[in-house]
Amino acid sequence: MRIYLLILGMALVTVIPRLLPFIALKIDKIPSLLRVFLSYIPFAAMGALIIPGIGDSIPESTTAALGGTIAATLIALGTRNLLLTIGGGVFTSALFLLF
Repeated sequence: MRIYLLILGMALVTVIPRLLPFIALKIDKIPSLLRVFLSYIPFAAMGALIIPGIGDSIPESTTAALGGTIAATLIALGTRNLLLTIGGGVFTSALFLLF
């Protein structure tokens, strides 16, 4: 029984901070400057998670990893299409590994 109380407590501690901003703030009440600032957080978080692992992703060829990263970045900036970005990065890395 104690384990269920522990799980319930952890669930509440996790849910409350995530749910509170939705309850407290309406999307219309957020200033436009803050809304623009907050829209960049997912991109910054993904960059912080992905960029450190680029050098270690292909140990035998860091140029292949760097080439795939540059290609994926350019494709993402040009198309804003996730599937093309991932496919282009993988394809470019594979080409670097072949040659």
